[in-house]
Amino acid sequence: MNQLFFRTSLRISGLISFIIFPLLFSFFSFQYNYEKGLLFASAFTLLNGLLIYGISGFIIRSRLNRVSDDLQRIRQKKFEELETDYEIDRDELDLLVQQMNLTSEHIEKELKRLKKIENYRKEFIGDVSHELKTPIFAIQGFIETLLDGAIEDETVNKEFLKKALRNVNRLIYLTNDLMEISKLEAGELKINFDEFNLATTVYEVVESLHFKAEQEKVLLSMDEVSDSIRIVADRNHFKQIMINLVENAIKYNKPGGEVHIGAKPYPQLPEKTLIYIRDTGLGIDKKFIKRVTERFFRVDKSRSREKGGTGLGLAIVKHTIEAHGESLFIESTPNVGSTFSFTMKNAQSFHH
Repeated sequence: MNQLFFRTSLRISGLISFIIFPLLFSFFSFQYNYEKGLLFASAFTLLNGLLIYGISGFIIRSRLNRVSDDLQRIRQKKFEELETDYEIDRDELDLLVQQMNLTSEHIEKELKRLKKIENYRKEFIGDVSHELKTPIFAIQGFIETLLDGAIEDETVNKEFLKKALRNVNRLIYLTNDLMEISKLEAGELKINFDEFNLATTVYEVVESLHFKAEQEKVLLSMDEVSDSIRIVADRNHFKQIMINLVENAIKYNKPGGEVHIGAKPYPQLPEKTLIYIRDTGLGIDKKFIKRVTERFFRVDKSRSREKGGTGLGLAIVKHTIEAHGESLFIESTPNVGSTFSFTMKNAQSFHH
C-alpha cells in the first residue's frame, strides 16, 4: 500500500509540476535571466512537489490504507472486523470507500445465505434419507421373511403383506408430500382464487373425516359457521389445509377427546375471517410451537411414525396458507389441547 500511495502521490506531484514549471520558468526568466529562471523554477517546482506529496499523504493515505486493510479482511472473510460507519463524503475516494463498505455487507449477507442454504440442504438430505430408510428397511424385512418360508404360513403371510403395503403407501405419501413442498418453496404452486361458501366447504371436510374420528374415539364437531360467509381462496388447497389440520387434531388426541371446527371474524382485520381447529389433545410444549411447521420436525417421533405421518403436513399447511398471502397461528398447552387457526379474505372485501 505504501508503494501504491507513493506512485499515486508521485503522479499527482509530477502532473502539477509539469503544469506549473513552464509558468514559473517564464516568470523568473523575465525577472532575472535564463540561468536564474531555470534555477528558481526548478527549486520552486521541487518544493511544490514535496508540499503536494505531504498534502496527498494527509488527504488520501489513511483512506487508501483503510481500503487495503478492508479488502484483506474481505479476502479472509473477517467481516466482523470491517469498519462500516464511514459516512464522510469529500470526494470520489470517499465514495469508493462507501461503495466498498456496501459491497462487503452484501458479500457477507450472501455468504451467510449460501451457508444457511448449504446447512439446510444437508439437513434436508439427512432427514429425507432417514424418513425413506425406515419404510424401505421394513418392506425389505417383511419380504425377506416371506421368502425365507413365511409365505407358506397362512397365519402370518397376509399380515406381513399388509404391513409391507402400509410401508409402500407411506413411501407414496412421503414422495407426494416432498413434491408438494418443493413446489411450494420454489414458488411454483398455482393458486386459483375462487369465491365459495365457507360453511359448506367446512362441512364437507368434517363429513369426510367423521369415520376416522370415530375410529380414534374422538368427537368431531362443527361449531356454528354463518352461511353468509363467503371467502376467496383456492378451494382445493383450502380443503387440503383443513384436512391436514383436522387429521392432526384427531391423530394427536386422546380417546374420548374432542375436535371443534369453526370460523369467526378476525378482530385485527375485519375484511378477513379466522378459521380455527381446536382440540383437547396432547398439546405442544411452548418451546416447540415455532418449530412444528418445520420439515420433518416431530414433537414425539415414535408416536408420529406410529400414526403414519410423513413429518411434512404442517410445513405444507404453512406454505400453502402463506401462498394465499395469509397467516397461520398456533396456540397450545401440554395435556390441555391446541388451536390451529388461519385467516382468509372475505369475498366482499376482496372484490372491493
